Amino acid sequence: MCSLLALLMGIFTMVELNCENLFDCRHDSLKEDTEYLPTSYRHWTPYRYWTKLNHIGQEIIACGEYRGRFEIPDLVALTEVENDSVLFDLTRRSILRQARYEYVMTSSPDVRGIDVALLYSPFTFKLLDSYAIRIEPMKGMKPTRDILYAKGLTIADDTLHVFVVHAPSRSGGEKETQPHRMCVADKLLESTDSVLAISPSARILIAGDFNDTEKDRSVKKIVEHGLVELSTQLHTANGAKGTYRFRGRWQNLDHIFGTRPMWDDWIGAELGAFKFLLTEDKKYGGVQPRRNYIGMKYQNGYSDHLPLIVRFKIRGN
Repeated sequence: MCSLLALLMGIFTMVELNCENLFDCRHDSLKEDTEYLPTSYRHWTPYRYWTKLNHIGQEIIACGEYRGRFEIPDLVALTEVENDSVLFDLTRRSILRQARYEYVMTSSPDVRGIDVALLYSPFTFKLLDSYAIRIEPMKGMKPTRDILYAKGLTIADDTLHVFVVHAPSRSGGEKETQPHRMCVADKLLESTDSVLAISPSARILIAGDFNDTEKDRSVKKIVEHGLVELSTQLHTANGAKGTYRFRGRWQNLDHIFGTRPMWDDWIGAELGAFKFLLTEDKKYGGVQPRRNYIGMKYQNGYSDHLPLIVRFKIRGN
């Protein structure tokens, strides 16, 4: 039924979302995750964990509405997810369970234990292969998240290559950490070049939190390499003007890129600025994402990032 509806609508949807610290409540002795435990200063209890899971599920479901019709997104690229247990709970035990998503994810050397994942609807995307791409840290750079690669067949029998990225943060200074994000961009482009060397007209999608805007070197390098930013010309709403807000200023730190064949089938991009994801910015005015914590104060929120939604035409066989 889902496959039939997707064909009738003629639309393939991808969502990108930084989940903001989607941790479980159990300690991993190999990771620095004690901040998100019931006994920590954040009091990250099972109740708060399950509330967070259902909130993320609610976000993903909301991204499926389009022009008065509804279908769950075909692909969802997630960043800041802790482990396989979290993804199992999200896809099998939260309000998202009836979507019947499958998933693949990384297990990277990030010191806090956060990783990236790809949810996919098995009704519209048949997974053929997936693996993690390790980033070798440069001097002065902490171990970071792996890039996730997945390959599959869409409902139109097109082979689709997907990369999910979470580049190093700006913690420690934007300029000082810029080379770290360039390191990730270089590895990403090396990987996409490997795909294109075998199949020059390959359909490639790249999604994630790059911790850089379209004006920064890492994003510029990706575009100059021949990839198209598909999350551009964003349709915005409800006062939101980017995926992330810092000190009263909206920024687009999240991006979705693609090769030319994906651009040819591009319908449009939308910022998932749903009213339930926004709250008043009492300090700077306007609105901001309704995050889980402001400082140490629990807000019963969703994420400090808003989701990106990109839609494509499904080509007939």
